[in-house]
Amino acid sequence: MSLTQRDLFRATVEHRKEDGILFYADFTDDLKARVRSHFNIPEDMGHREFFGMFAPRGVGPKRIVPLPKHDYSAYYEGIDIPRSARFHEGGVLHIPGSMYHFTHLVSPLRNAETLGDLENFPWDFLDPSCLDTSHMEAAVRQAHEEGLAVEGWVGQFYESAWQYRGYEEMLMDMRSEPDMADFIFNKLFEMNMFRAAAAAKAGVDYIKSGDDVANQNSMMFSLDMWRYYQKDRWAKIYAEAKRINPNIKVWYHSDGNISAILDELVEIGVDIVNPIQPECMDPFEVKKRYGNLITIDGAIGTQTVMPFGAPGDVRRAVAEAIDVLGANGGYIPAPSHILEPEVPMANIEAFIETVRAYC
Repeated sequence: MSLTQRDLFRATVEHRKEDGILFYADFTDDLKARVRSHFNIPEDMGHREFFGMFAPRGVGPKRIVPLPKHDYSAYYEGIDIPRSARFHEGGVLHIPGSMYHFTHLVSPLRNAETLGDLENFPWDFLDPSCLDTSHMEAAVRQAHEEGLAVEGWVGQFYESAWQYRGYEEMLMDMRSEPDMADFIFNKLFEMNMFRAAAAAKAGVDYIKSGDDVANQNSMMFSLDMWRYYQKDRWAKIYAEAKRINPNIKVWYHSDGNISAILDELVEIGVDIVNPIQPECMDPFEVKKRYGNLITIDGAIGTQTVMPFGAPGDVRRAVAEAIDVLGANGGYIPAPSHILEPEVPMANIEAFIETVRAYC
């Protein structure tokens, strides 16, 4: 009997080698449209299903109290807002950029000067009491009966915080105004803890979390600052999820070079690390050091081999990653981020064909 995707997920995170490999790739809208056309993917089918890629089902709380339609105009006085702009969660303004999916992000709290300014902001979008979880256990059970792994989205800290507050402003708060930074992080903690506990109670296979906390070379702030604002909060969330459901796994994402915090991520309970960006870190050194402690998800370069290599380069990179990173299981082949429009179709074919050959 062939293994289901959930069977393969459990084998992968338990570092057991099986006859099958979980893999996936995602695309920006422009590239996705060209991929669908090139491969003649039926309209009623997702690309992951079509290619046999890893397609976990997401299960999470549902909003039962509609959010009030807040007027955020007071936070954007003096800014010319084009008709094509959109307000996202928490009043974050996205103004379309000059190409593809890129937007210029403007934060509603960028001009806040006091803790009171933060307290007076409408934070109801982070109120767990407006959410219902009663459907989640049945949804997880149904997905498991279909042979699917189930993921529960928990959230972020730093990335969400700076989008509400402003990038430079958030960094300055973390350094000089800890009361203001803590206020926003605590709002996020309450919601993230709620989602993690609900996912664990419902029986999901893993929870998704993380932040982009590093650049190409190093962390974006001191380790002490990361430990205070993020590590300690994640540790509490992961511990509670694993207390409720000891079988649950923790997935953590950060782009960039996070080698400085890998030991501590393992310490607080992270099981799967994404994406181990090969332009910033050596995935093979990570595998050598951490062995069975973490599962690597990603490691195929979206800044190098996927857009700029030849198909043969892609095949070699993918084959080496599977051979070394997945020698004893514990590896999910995937590009290290969503694939951008410049990635050639031949390289996408090479990625898929190479992984399939191993299956």
